[in-house]
Amino acid sequence: MSEADAHVVILGAGHAGGTLAALLRQYGFAGPITMIGEEPIPPYQRPPLSKAWLKGEADADSLALKPLEFYREQAIDFRPGKRALALDRGAKRVRLDDDSEVSYDILVLATGARPIALSLPGAELKGVMFLRTAADAERLKASIGPGKRLAVVGGGYIGLEVAASGRALGAEVVVLEKEARLLARVANPTLSAFFKGYHEARGVTFELGCSVVGFEGEGGHVAGVRLADGRVVACDAVVVGVGAHPNQEIAAEAGLECARGVVVDLAARTSDPNVFAIGDVTHRPMPIYDRMFRPESVPSALEQAKQAACAITGRPAPAPEAPWNWSDQYDIKLQIAGLPFDADEVVVRGDPASARFAVFHLKGDQLQSVEAINAPPEFMMGKQLILSRRAVDKQKLADPSVSMKEVAA
Repeated sequence: MSEADAHVVILGAGHAGGTLAALLRQYGFAGPITMIGEEPIPPYQRPPLSKAWLKGEADADSLALKPLEFYREQAIDFRPGKRALALDRGAKRVRLDDDSEVSYDILVLATGARPIALSLPGAELKGVMFLRTAADAERLKASIGPGKRLAVVGGGYIGLEVAASGRALGAEVVVLEKEARLLARVANPTLSAFFKGYHEARGVTFELGCSVVGFEGEGGHVAGVRLADGRVVACDAVVVGVGAHPNQEIAAEAGLECARGVVVDLAARTSDPNVFAIGDVTHRPMPIYDRMFRPESVPSALEQAKQAACAITGRPAPAPEAPWNWSDQYDIKLQIAGLPFDADEVVVRGDPASARFAVFHLKGDQLQSVEAINAPPEFMMGKQLILSRRAVDKQKLADPSVSMKEVAA
């Protein structure tokens, strides 16, 4: 079969799926492309949902990866508001929730992840929300403002970004976290303490080491969050942000290898050579660390979109990238490069009290990751050091008077 005859079907119209569709055309792929998405709008940027969208600074048009006309002009058959129910790999066919079927030559799973729901009494009450889609963000924006009280269950990055946006809109905000510190699963204690203090100085209150056991309601709407110690935290709205599950069910049921996500190689190919997977749904190789992992980040999704597009079009594989991510809260820009796997030492560069510092995680004399607060040079040079695996002089690294260029030299 020639490339011109091959039909690429992309399940998922998020950042990963939308980017792949555009890259295929950019790389000269001439065959038919069908992109199927559950949401009613074209692919858009999700990170601003917890920030710019909630504050009224962005909408679906401004966040769109491409205008709707782009897909028509590029002969990409975009089908919004549809969900794939089953995959028949033998027949190379996907069944959708409207009982229609789509045949493919190459299938790409870009189905993303979904928020973890809490199976607790009152979880079905109106006002108990998640933040994953534009519709979620719109509901939340309509629920908070001056005179309102927002409870955030989960002290991770999404929870803290929502808390910052809630305060910017004039709402009272309380964050409920079961661990003894914020960002316990993803950040160093220095960073946890910094963000806690920064938020508290701006009016956010915290309940750490608490367990949520249910939600209280009045007239079918949430009115409070019940804690294990019997207290009820009054609120007008709740955002639950305790992690995400990969949407791997269709892959697992079709017999594709899955392990905390759909298992792929460095070309984003699954255990079926005709099926690729990209984005948050994947359990992917991390060559820098000699392991597999399921990162949830836009940069990872974009890197895998390039990998799949190159493999499908026969181009050379793209250059490897160091994993990275970011979080915006108030006037704070946190940039994270790498992952702190097997780190045995932490070096702090700069003074957290200045709101400009970086936390470096090292394994021996190799840099594994860096968390940089308002510190672009530390982030950029750190990312280069992580990728190159060059040895690092720890004394220079800890000394802000030594430039990062000199550290990385």
